[in-house]
Amino acid sequence: MKINNIHGFKNIEIKKCIEIQKNLSKKINLKKLTKTPEIVAGVDLSFFKDYGIAIIIEINRDFKEIELVYHYQKVEFPYIPGLLAFRELPIFIETWKKLKTKPDLVFFDGQGIAHPRKMGIATHASFFINIPTIGIAKSRLFGNYIEPCFEKGCSSYLFDKEKSKIGIVLRTRDNVKPVFVSPGNYITLEETKNITLQYTTKYKIPEPTRLAHIYSQKIKTKIFISG
Repeated sequence: MKINNIHGFKNIEIKKCIEIQKNLSKKINLKKLTKTPEIVAGVDLSFFKDYGIAIIIEINRDFKEIELVYHYQKVEFPYIPGLLAFRELPIFIETWKKLKTKPDLVFFDGQGIAHPRKMGIATHASFFINIPTIGIAKSRLFGNYIEPCFEKGCSSYLFDKEKSKIGIVLRTRDNVKPVFVSPGNYITLEETKNITLQYTTKYKIPEPTRLAHIYSQKIKTKIFISG
């Protein structure tokens, strides 16, 4: 699958990373989807020692698996909160290149605009793939919110310091901790909630990223642990 070469990752300094994030954040376009997604992808990244592995799985609206690809390589960038995309994107990009079927939307296990510079991995990746993206996180990185009620579908907004809406705190199961949903790019805030619920079954995490995580653990074990 094609990649837009927005910027490089080799020998990049922290100051430059922040500059890139600030510049790209000015180009975020939270517009309404032009069509209902038919094929949706889920992305999961995990790490073992000096290596990272990325999984991309695609499913259709009936939750049938369409395609699965993965890639692993040595990690070059250190773990720095707020700059995780620079650690993870090089692996994701190589995985994306292996895809044969173009998805209509991509779920990422991570943040979208719910980030200090509005540049979580779901947002940052969107500029490379030019496809609507959603970030699904199990914990809050940034912002303030009021706890939503305890029934599935209940939600509240996540606000930044200027009290702008940057995400939705969404209960995807009764009496279970909420997930933090934020648009990556090319999709509206309200659409992220509706689509997340559409792809959530009996589990807390929507199926695309849940399946990606399951495969990630299996493949990581096979490659790095079982030999």
